Amino acid sequence: MNLIKEILLDTNHLNKDGIRIHNDDDLYEMRQSCKLAAETLDMIGNYVEPGITTEKLNTLCHDFMLDHGSKPATLGYRGFPKSCCISVNHVVCHGIPGPKRLKENDILNIDVTCILNGWFGDSSRMYVAGKVTKKASRLIEVTHAALMHGISVVKPGNTFGDIGAAIQQFVEGNKMSVVRDFCGHGVGRSFHSSPNVLHFGKKKTGAVLETGMFFTIEPMVNLGKPETKILSDNWTAVTKDKSLSAQFEHTVAVTSEGVEILTLSPKNKFFPDLKA
Repeated sequence: MNLIKEILLDTNHLNKDGIRIHNDDDLYEMRQSCKLAAETLDMIGNYVEPGITTEKLNTLCHDFMLDHGSKPATLGYRGFPKSCCISVNHVVCHGIPGPKRLKENDILNIDVTCILNGWFGDSSRMYVAGKVTKKASRLIEVTHAALMHGISVVKPGNTFGDIGAAIQQFVEGNKMSVVRDFCGHGVGRSFHSSPNVLHFGKKKTGAVLETGMFFTIEPMVNLGKPETKILSDNWTAVTKDKSLSAQFEHTVAVTSEGVEILTLSPKNKFFPDLKA
């Protein structure tokens, strides 16, 4: 999707739904932090291969963010111990990097948030260690397409329910399931803010989209059923039926004519090379 550069209203306030409306100066700052998040994810893809530990991938992301003048938002956030989330195979989200070594055919989501000049840039994408199975490849393709279906309906006057409905209809039409337990969120000068951006729902419901809103869309899609559970570390969410899960995330801004994707990959690497 092409980057749309729009001048936002010269205002910055909470609307009637408690959602912050940002101005053009804010958009400039968000572009910088989101670009760095995308660059971090571009960088780390060069290192995803069988045998590497998720701890090593975390360290590479951590150092890259610091070297570019930002801080990793997840490190210490509500006690989270690492600088990114790495979720492998049936881990839905919030996987904690550690000594686990990637194996051939593993799929993984890496989720980073950079704090740059006080602004939070948030994005995640899928990677493959070695070759990918046909089932995993199809899951990744559907999840990415679901994200883009959700983004395609973002414009002033539509609703957040329109986003969820577009994602849910596409995913379930492909005989997969949308996770209900986690959602996208408002973002800007804080990591998480109003609104909650659900990836399921009904058209013409929820708050109305307005120029100047910043938020993430980040559908999690399972090959099996949508139910999840949290492991004993109080962070890692996995599929209850141990089916594979995938996720893609963009931060977007609502513009006067539609949407600007703030976390586009500078090297066009957002979607992985699926080696069958």
